[in-house]
Amino acid sequence: MPAETPPLPRVLACAALLAAGGVHAATCQAKSPATLTPVVELYTSEGCSSCPPADRWLSGLKTAAAEGRVVAQAFHVGYWDYIGWVDRFAAASHTARQREIAAANRLRNIYTPQVVRNGQDWRDYGRAFTAKAEPALAAITLSGAADGAFEALVTPSAAGQAWSAYWTVTEHAHSSKVKAGENAGELLQHDFVVRQYVPAGQYVGTQKLRLRAVAAEGQHPRQVNVVFEPKTGRPLQALSLSC
Repeated sequence: MPAETPPLPRVLACAALLAAGGVHAATCQAKSPATLTPVVELYTSEGCSSCPPADRWLSGLKTAAAEGRVVAQAFHVGYWDYIGWVDRFAAASHTARQREIAAANRLRNIYTPQVVRNGQDWRDYGRAFTAKAEPALAAITLSGAADGAFEALVTPSAAGQAWSAYWTVTEHAHSSKVKAGENAGELLQHDFVVRQYVPAGQYVGTQKLRLRAVAAEGQHPRQVNVVFEPKTGRPLQALSLSC
């Protein structure tokens, strides 16, 4: 697909979270390991003919994700909707995040499919995913309740460590029968679909973050991910919780 020229870089804004108070009647909990969990982001579109192979590749990370060896996320973008098919999972905030990553990586354009690994543009996504173990720079305890409330306790490794964060809610096992555009006639399968993306601001030291997750669409398996990153965009730690 041709690339879109991004606008000038913009600073990630702090967003208010929707939940107030603590998480009650927690039904599940997870704690991050001592090593950094790699973060893989796919920027994709149902209107992009070269995206389905990348979507299938990302689906191949489901076992690794279930074992806590990777946090994977599929950000659908809408800048190919004009070709003839509107991607129902696309959001302007996903495109804004892709532009921020492009600016951090000094890329002239944004494009699909794009894979980002630990904040860095990663062109060789066709290889089997391998993670180089390195110490995490933050610890996360993540709890979820039956009413969709989630709470994360974040403890940086270094005193006075500045960090920023975002939440994503992702779902597996979505499909779309495309009726127009470059993928007309195709049945597209999607996993790790980002249904909710909430920038959570910038902090110093230990903090608690809270989120009220969007309602699940049908019975699709869900994951709630909290990813912590310094201003460079490199993760300090990431964690997924299936509830």
